[in-house]
Amino acid sequence: MSTALEMLATSLTQNLDDDIVSMTTQLGEISITLKADAWLSAAKSLRDHPEFKFDQLIDLCAMDYSEHHDGISDQRYAVVYHLLSLVQNVRLRVKVFASGDDLPMIPSLIDIWPAANWYEREAFDVMGIIFTGHPDLRRILTDYGFIGHPFRKDFPVSGNVEMRYDPEQQRVIYQPVTIEPREIVPRVVREPNYGGMK
Repeated sequence: MSTALEMLATSLTQNLDDDIVSMTTQLGEISITLKADAWLSAAKSLRDHPEFKFDQLIDLCAMDYSEHHDGISDQRYAVVYHLLSLVQNVRLRVKVFASGDDLPMIPSLIDIWPAANWYEREAFDVMGIIFTGHPDLRRILTDYGFIGHPFRKDFPVSGNVEMRYDPEQQRVIYQPVTIEPREIVPRVVREPNYGGMK
């Protein structure tokens, strides 16, 4: 581990120790899992504390752990944040598990990192995570009438309705699925003595 990462790990332990659930170092980057109820205050500390200065939120993504738990939490949904400190020249990956599986909720970080706006909207749209305090939490990738959240592992692979643009009506319309379901696994049919095998 480099000196910068060692210093960051020490600072994280000293300043956020009560809020850290786990900490690992992989591929030259520290990953921490934080408690959901402490996330807002920890995020402010990560941005403002002179030993951190994580002034940029690079990315945010949602995870569905319905089939694979990492042993840290029994919650289904998590949000992973990628932070960058230009002053310290280090990156940090932060994972926070959403409270509740039926209606997963995490506080919005728009007031701390304004770049979180569209990332949070995307995570809401595709995974159904509610970011409390978000000023405009609405769909960003799917149609406004879309039902469900397509990146959830229990989302059906095929449906009963398809949508398309109708040039005559000049709008998007919904209609029954016109594609016949088919098996896409190739069938291998061999003769009994194929390749000299009996």
